[in-house]
Amino acid sequence: MADNSLLDHIEKECGVKVSACFQCRKCSNGCPVVFAMDYPPHRMMRMLQMGLRDELLQGNTMWVCATCETCATRCPNDIEIALVMDVLRRLYQKEKKPDRTNTMPLFHESFLQSIRNHGRVFELGMVGGYKIKTGDYFQDARLGLEMFKRGKLKLLPQRIKKMAEVRKIFARAGHKE
Repeated sequence: MADNSLLDHIEKECGVKVSACFQCRKCSNGCPVVFAMDYPPHRMMRMLQMGLRDELLQGNTMWVCATCETCATRCPNDIEIALVMDVLRRLYQKEKKPDRTNTMPLFHESFLQSIRNHGRVFELGMVGGYKIKTGDYFQDARLGLEMFKRGKLKLLPQRIKKMAEVRKIFARAGHKE
């Protein structure tokens, strides 16, 4: 018997009727990053329906999702899978402890922190924060140096003019400073 508490939580949290998914696979067939996912989007929806909480939260699909919303565009039941993935990411961050073996959540955290601080991604700062969190300081050092030499990485961040609006977005989304 399926544990419906996860499904109920997801449907309540994002207002998406995941239980309406009938596995047509249009979401997975249109997904541009499905090749990098351990579970394609349609299977994630089925796992949610079945209450497979641990399997969902241990997978990489929610972190790989590009939030391009191709899945929602193709879905005959208007299920916004990208929104579901976002709720799963937040659930993971609330329930799981940081784990240096699974670096995707740490990258996600560093990316959001960069946007929260500067209003846009500051690549050098984001990667620096990510490397500190993972403890893997030198794996990409050569690539970073080449990118810097070619002017692809800036030493200083560029801030946007309406930072107050960015902070409001993060506050509404429930992200901590």
